[in-house]
Amino acid sequence: MFRNQYDTDVTTWSPAGRLFQVEYAMEAVKQGSAAIGLRSKSHVVLACVNKANSELSSHQKKIFKVDDHIGVAIAGLTADGRVLSRYMRTECINYSFNYESPLPVGRLVVQLADKAQVCTQRSWKRPYGVGLLVGGTDESGAHLYYNCPSGNYFEYQAFAIGSRSQAAKTYLERRFQNFSDSSRDDLIKDALIAVRETLQGETLKSSICTVAVLGVDEAFHILDQETVQKLIDAFEIVGETEAAAAEPDAAAEPDAAAEGGATGDEGAAAAADEGAAPMEI
Repeated sequence: MFRNQYDTDVTTWSPAGRLFQVEYAMEAVKQGSAAIGLRSKSHVVLACVNKANSELSSHQKKIFKVDDHIGVAIAGLTADGRVLSRYMRTECINYSFNYESPLPVGRLVVQLADKAQVCTQRSWKRPYGVGLLVGGTDESGAHLYYNCPSGNYFEYQAFAIGSRSQAAKTYLERRFQNFSDSSRDDLIKDALIAVRETLQGETLKSSICTVAVLGVDEAFHILDQETVQKLIDAFEIVGETEAAAAEPDAAAEPDAAAEGGATGDEGAAAAADEGAAPMEI
């Protein structure tokens, strides 16, 4: 990771045209616990993985309420995310006080991106080491944005950030075409399944994940653990049922292979050759 003299200052360009300090901040986002966002035409669902430093400590909060119509999920340096969420909350309060209407989500995201960009152009500052998934609703419907430490921002139908987020992205890419017309419950189900993809074999429980929902006619709120656990239990039952149905088919395959192996020496040799081909591929 060392870049010699080109990574000592955020304002120093490398000969390849890169700012390594900004790239390090983006790497910090990849090292954080996973955060996932999905949106339909009327709802946005944010979910994250709760990781505690030890069994004796509680986890840090990863989803924050900004306003009744805006929420944010973070991955990366939690302290930076807390400061930025407080800034967003202040901007919403000021706008509501001055104009007596809620702050449009897109405008808040641009202000947040401008604040992050300043830190990439001042030698006495450092980039924010946190990525933010900003979900919100306004007159045009539901929106989901990703704010990068570099100052860039993008709007998504669904997105995942943080460690092991690629598995969640793969699932979301297979399903995103259905998200536009999905119901609130379907979005929550897809969010929980995407979270489960990032756990790599670890059992999904309500104690290690947080889910928040907001909609056009529904203020931002975080679901309680009991509700989340009921949803998780329903999904796990479906998975176990599918696995149990697949077991008889799996058990029939060895029997068929044993019958095929008793046809003679030539048949056994042919079966061995056929079994070796897929291994080579």
